[in-house]
Amino acid sequence: MYQPPHFREEDLGVQHALIRAHPLGLLITAGATGLMANSVPFHLDAAASEKGILRLHLAKANPQWRDIEAGADVLAVFQGADAYITPSWYQTKQETGKVVPTWNYAIVQVRGKARVIDDAAWLLAQINAITTQQEGPRDRPWAVGDAPDDFIRAQLKGIIGVEIEIAAIEGKWKVSQNRPVADREGVAAGLGEGAGQADMVDLVRRYGGLTEK
Repeated sequence: MYQPPHFREEDLGVQHALIRAHPLGLLITAGATGLMANSVPFHLDAAASEKGILRLHLAKANPQWRDIEAGADVLAVFQGADAYITPSWYQTKQETGKVVPTWNYAIVQVRGKARVIDDAAWLLAQINAITTQQEGPRDRPWAVGDAPDDFIRAQLKGIIGVEIEIAAIEGKWKVSQNRPVADREGVAAGLGEGAGQADMVDLVRRYGGLTEK
């Protein structure tokens, strides 16, 4: 990933937090069948290794797992908050006019050694973990045990597990840090006028030194 120094986020805890907040990642492989990408939910076990372990499952009908089993290179991408940034929000536009549009975003990319796991107990544990992760905040969370046992056993026969021990992890928080302070303030104010941009406003303000990080 292209990484200008001022956008680099190297704090493992911050990187892990983005993965947990945005667990639907893009699983990319380069194997014998060529490049392949699938969106899948991941569960992160941060304590399982130095940088953490990612666990997921794929449909057995999905050929991607066979490439992984054969040793394909694996890349997982997790996209956090993002927003289009208009030059109209920059003070610099008023001063010189020398501005262009851009896009702000936070993203994490993970590489590691992946292995395929075809084990019902492992799969059940993975399904329980990702379900608890997503259902936990609900007032009346659904649990895997709410479904009939024979139904769950039948579902497990149709999937296969994948585990990725994280060997390399990169974070990129491109959130207007390269702009003058007045421009950062304009971006935060402009984003604040729209709906659904609270996360990006917070990132612009914290990483831009407008509030405590």
